[in-house]
Amino acid sequence: MRGKSYVTAVLLLAAGCGSVKIRQIANNPAKYHNRDVRVEGTVTRSAGIPIGGYYSVRDDTGTIHVLANGMVPPRGSEVRVKGRVTSGVTVMGRGFGALLHERDHKVK
Repeated sequence: MRGKSYVTAVLLLAAGCGSVKIRQIANNPAKYHNRDVRVEGTVTRSAGIPIGGYYSVRDDTGTIHVLANGMVPPRGSEVRVKGRVTSGVTVMGRGFGALLHERDHKVK
């Protein structure tokens, strides 16, 4: 029985390591709300200061906006972003649907 538990745990960890397509988040924001996810794509918009900012990431299914904790990656960068999904946020008078609060990002 112990072997089955180990195998199940390894499979669950492996499943959690993959990236989520942005359309999946946009189509079902309640499923991802307050959950950590990883997305990959191209930075299409970027604005920030040394202590934070925001940027947009686009994959082949859609675009998501990311609130950064530090330096933002430059426009055109290929990135892998891990963060927590929230929804219904207004920033500087602009409404955003699903939003990703960055935990970290890697430029590829």
